Formats: sequence, C-alpha cells, structure tokens
Amino acid sequence: YQTQAPHKISHSLRYITKLEQVTSDNRLYLDRTTQISLELLSTISAQRYGITKDDTSYGSLLWVLDKTQTAMGARLLRNWLLSGLTDIAQIKYRQDGVKVFVEDITRRRELQKELKECVDIERVSAKIGSGRANARDMVALKKTLQRIPLIKSRLVLSDKVCDIIKEMFTRLDPLEPLQKLIETSIADDPPLDLTEGGIIRDGYNSELDKLRSLCKEGMDFIAKFQAEEIRRTGINSLKVGYNQIFGYYIEVTNVHQSKIPSNYIRKQTLKNAERYITPELKDYETQVLHGRERSQKLEYEIFCHVRKEAETHIVALQNIGSALATVDCILSLAQVASENNYCPPIVDNSFIIKITEGRHPVLEKVLDEKFIPNDIYLDNEEQRMIILTGPNMAGKSTYIRQVALMVLMAQMGSFVSAKEATIGVVDRIFTRVGASDELTRGASTFMVEMNETANILNNATSRSLIILDEVGRGTSTFDGVSIAWAVSEYINDRLGSRTLFATHYHELTELALVLPAVKNYHIAVKEWGDKIIFTRKIVAGGTDKSYGIQVARLAGLPNETIKRARQIIIQLEKSAFDNHGKPLLDGGVHKLKSTDMNQLALFTTLPHPIIEALNQIDTNNLTPIQALEKLSEIKRLLEVYENKEFL
Repeated sequence: YQTQAPHKISHSLRYITKLEQVTSDNRLYLDRTTQISLELLSTISAQRYGITKDDTSYGSLLWVLDKTQTAMGARLLRNWLLSGLTDIAQIKYRQDGVKVFVEDITRRRELQKELKECVDIERVSAKIGSGRANARDMVALKKTLQRIPLIKSRLVLSDKVCDIIKEMFTRLDPLEPLQKLIETSIADDPPLDLTEGGIIRDGYNSELDKLRSLCKEGMDFIAKFQAEEIRRTGINSLKVGYNQIFGYYIEVTNVHQSKIPSNYIRKQTLKNAERYITPELKDYETQVLHGRERSQKLEYEIFCHVRKEAETHIVALQNIGSALATVDCILSLAQVASENNYCPPIVDNSFIIKITEGRHPVLEKVLDEKFIPNDIYLDNEEQRMIILTGPNMAGKSTYIRQVALMVLMAQMGSFVSAKEATIGVVDRIFTRVGASDELTRGASTFMVEMNETANILNNATSRSLIILDEVGRGTSTFDGVSIAWAVSEYINDRLGSRTLFATHYHELTELALVLPAVKNYHIAVKEWGDKIIFTRKIVAGGTDKSYGIQVARLAGLPNETIKRARQIIIQLEKSAFDNHGKPLLDGGVHKLKSTDMNQLALFTTLPHPIIEALNQIDTNNLTPIQALEKLSEIKRLLEVYENKEFL
C-alpha cells in the first residue's frame, strides 16, 4: 500500500466515512462461548447439525426480538444484541423510545408499514461509493427519500416523544436536491443493465434526445422500407428483420425465389428461406446502429454523472440509514414487549439483580406447556452466589440462562420477560455450559470445559455475571467435585462476581456453611411412587437427590437396566462395603477385584493425633505412673502438632 500512488487508491473505499472504536468500557462483553451457549443468534442444534425451522435464527433470542421491517434495522438489532450497553444514560435513552411505542400501538404500526417500503439505504450508499449502484438502486433510493417526511410526521404525531425520537427526527433529512436530481434524470422503470439504454428520462439531455429521435426515425424507415419492397416485388410474405450477427436483412421464402430483384444480395440460407441485403438497407443500418451506440454510451455517461453527484451525499445517506435502522429497532423491541407482556427494567449502577416472576423469553414462545415463572435475587454481599441443585430435566439450565438473557435484554435497551426487574449493570457475561470436544485441536471434552472455566477465572470482574452449568463433570467424581469446590471459592473470594451455579454435586451445598455470600436453592419436585413430577419452581435450600434413574426411565432405557440401577443405588446409599472396604455394587453377585478402593471422602476430617491418643487410654486400668507417662506423651504430641511436623 505504501508504494501505491495516491491516485491508485481503490475507489471502492469511499463509502467508509469513519472508524469508531468499540471498547469494553462502554459495551457489555460477550465472548464466543457465551454467545453460543445462550443461543443468541441461533440454537446449538442449528449450529451443530444445521437443524432449522422457519429460518436459521429459529429458537434463538434474536428470533424472538427481531420484528424489524428493514435489512438495516435487522443488522443493527443483531449488533445491539451482541454488544449491550454499560452506560445507564444510553440504556435509558433506548428504553424510553421502546416505552413510547409500547404505549402507542397505532403509531407503531403506521411507522412499521412505512419502513417496510424503504430500501436498504446503508447498502445503497455503499454501492454508490464503490461505483456499483445501478439505475434501479437510484430509483429505490429516491422512493425511500420521498417517504421520509411522512415517517418524520409519524414520529412526532403526539406529545409522547423522548430524546431518542427527537434525535432521529432531526437526523432524517429527505435530501430534496438529490431526490429532484434522480427524479428528473432517471427513468421510472429502468433496466438492470447500465449499457443497454433506457435509463435516462426523456427531456433531461438534449443531445440524447436527438440521438433517440434518429434511432426512432431509423426504425420508422425500416417499417416503410418493408412495405415498399412488398409492393415492388409482389411478395406478401417478405419481411425485414434484424439480428446482432448480420444486422438488418430481407427474408424471402423459397416459394418466391423467382421474384427476387436483381439488387438483392444473398447473405444467409435457411431451410425454407433465403436472407438478403441491399445497399440502401445497409446505409440505414449504419446510421441507426451508430446512433444507438452513441445514445447508449451517452446514457451511461449521464448516469455516472448522476451517481457521482449522489456520492457527495454519502455521509448524509449513512446518517439517514442509521436513523431509520434505529427507529426500526425501537419499534421491533416495542412490538415484542407489547405482545409478550414484558416489563421495563430498572437499570442502575448497583450490584443487585432482582427479577420477579422471570420467564425464559424463547422457551415461553416455543413450548406447548405453560411456562412457570421464577424469582431471582443476587447482590455483591449477602447473596453473591447461588448453588442450584435439583433433578435432571427439572429446569436448572433454563433458570440460570433466563437470568443471563434478561440481563442482556435490559442492557441492550429492551424490556424484559418478567413482572418486575432491577438490573445492576454487568460488564461481562460468562458461561460454562454443556459438554463438547474439539478433537481436531487436540482438546477433549474435559479440556474444553477447563479452558472455558480458565477463561472465566482469568477475565471476570466483580461486575461480571457468571453462569456455570456443571463444572468438573468430564472427569472422575473426586477430581470433579474438588475442582468445582475450588472454582466456587475462587469466584467468591477473589473475583466477587455474581454467580449462578447449577450442579449435581450435592457436596457443593456445604459451601453455604462456610461462605456467607453463598446460598443454596433447588428445583422442587413431587414424588409419586417411583415417579416424579417437575414443579419448575425454585425454592430455598439444597437437595441431595438428582432423580437420574427416573429421568433415564423417561428417556426409554430398558426396564432391566432401570431395575438394576435401582439395586446398585440402594447399595451405594447404604454405603455397603466388603471386608476390603470395597462398595458392594452388585450385592455380592459378582466377584470384586482385589484393588484397594478405600478413599477418604472430600470433606472427611483427618483424625487428630491427640484425640486418637486420648481415645486409646483405658482410664479404668491406668496406674498413676502410667498416667504421668501418658500425659508426657500427649505433651510431646502437642509440641509436634504446634510445629506441624505430622503434616
């Protein structure tokens, strides 16, 4: 690029009028893993297997929120979704606009109707700047500019206005000079090809009008020439035609070959006819074709001049496109909020996340059953981390993800799927959800899980929201629960992030006993014999059951497998061991291996040496001298303990 002369710089970059840096200081950060896990743009199944319904976004948050009428509005909404705000004033700025159109349904529908007829001005302006816009683009641009006065009048139709509406009203300039230029120069229905003519309106250029007149007269000559030749030769079937290879020709069927005049020159032989030319016909052909060629060339030059003039308005056009896209997004969010009974959240700089009767915005739209709402409360002192336990399929993952989605919706300026909501601004949302591998990169399922966890621990802040849906499940139980416990401690003690941790490691509920900011919640179920009924309600306290066997039965595992699993879990719950300390998983049916399986539980306390020594003393048979010896031994153990020599 440095060796390139200035005049050689690509014309195609002229539509790039500014560069704006987006930083984490003013945006809610979402890494790629979080975007996928929360299914913001498409579902995980759609990404993995290409499964879609109506479109590629079906089942995603974008699918719920996108009711935009224009392509530029759809692009902007997608940008809002992936790049939420952290500035309270900016969030309220958008939210106020949504509120206006939630309350004014008629005005919202009228504006959406007008926007639906608007062309993608941002795309057209890029094509103009890169020299790729055709005549139809210019006509579409003109029609959109003509709609702007009506759109502006709809924006301020009533007293219900706010700062964002006022600003969009100001930015919507109809650009009347450009409108007039396109109206007077470009035909109403021009062809797609810029070189075939018919794109410039009659009366715009006098030279072009003369050339067109010459071409028209030439065509009239051909009609008169054909009539005269029919009269002169007496051949009623004679006709004058044209093709790009031979130009104009006279075609006579073989039946009339005896009537061919002597001045006819044979040009082409067909199956049942001959084609001829005459010197007079070729002279007129030259005039007509030359005039047409000059006319088409002049039309293209005129159009390029008009497009060049439009290029001087690129900044204004981009501003108009941005304003229309913003209005489109506000209307879309208002429609979704109105249709789905969303509430306007209070967004502030506190650390509180309080949601009353929150609902998953996507699942409530796709599930056949009624969605059960739930509450949530998080802060940075009393309830910073929630350990959520409960059965498989009960709704733990749904609950923790819906909280993240509502935080994101609130910070993009949208209403949220709840009765009431207060959202203390979040700077980043992190998720550790599901199980997947990246074998082509040499990463197993557990390695991927640990990579995602490491990313969270290394980048989260006290303002972040962390969603953990199982940690440590890809390795052995003891390894997994150890990692999950340590991760939870690190988040609570070092990061201070607001965290929702859904887990089947019931040992983690003991965190609430040692960490004041950790609270236990679980999803309630009702047991009916050997069956369970999911209530989908979040209640305080932990649980020690996952009901995995019942869920396996629902999934269709063979009855023999389910029955055997019940036998094994009964033995495990009784902590049955053989003489070697091995769990009797099969009730003694199978011979166990000789490998030693004794292992301390994670939270088992090591025996204290002094307490062990005291327990071994038989006080009933102890002589005074033996008592003094035992006392001396205990004293020695105390000295060893203080020096930590036994550790």
